[in-house]
Amino acid sequence: MLNKAVILAGGKGTRMGHLTADLPKQLIPVNGRPFAFYLLNNLAQAGFTDIIIVIGYKKEKWADFLKTLEWNVRIVDQNERVSDKYGTACPVEATEPEVGQDNFIAVNGDNLYSPSDLEAMRHQDDLNYVTCFRSEHPELYGVLEADDNGLLKKIHERSPSPPTNMTNAGLYKFTPKIFEAIKNIGLSPRGEYEITDAISWLAQQHL
Repeated sequence: MLNKAVILAGGKGTRMGHLTADLPKQLIPVNGRPFAFYLLNNLAQAGFTDIIIVIGYKKEKWADFLKTLEWNVRIVDQNERVSDKYGTACPVEATEPEVGQDNFIAVNGDNLYSPSDLEAMRHQDDLNYVTCFRSEHPELYGVLEADDNGLLKKIHERSPSPPTNMTNAGLYKFTPKIFEAIKNIGLSPRGEYEITDAISWLAQQHL
């Protein structure tokens, strides 16, 4: 089973106002501990032993936080690797030297996933996986479109008329093919490099 996990935590959290004026949003205290602690704890419970956090804001705050941890955690500074690009594909791209030829999971750093859900993603096969949940308001999120066999066809970013209600949960299992996919995408309509476009590319290539 794979043991490498990447936490995507490079955003500033500007929509959270004063709460992120001096802290990355993943380090905002929740019940006495930084939010990231709970995600790291769940990853450890799920069996992940090689954890990489991609950061891009308030690097010194992350350094202080990591000193308090018992787990083996590595930091990648997105700004040092892909400073000329912006979008959700960039933090994944930044980890290519650390990931190498290993399979890995990637999780959004501002979402909390249960140990059981994380453990279920530890497939050591040559397939890529994306998780979803059914939403009553899919127009607010990216949604997955699958074929009759449950294989992904495409991820649609926010649309007033989404084709399904299967909402992207931000929990992925990738093979190193994801780095090839990122190199093959262009800017999205909103001017960003989107991880969902890279995943859609993988689906079109049957990878």
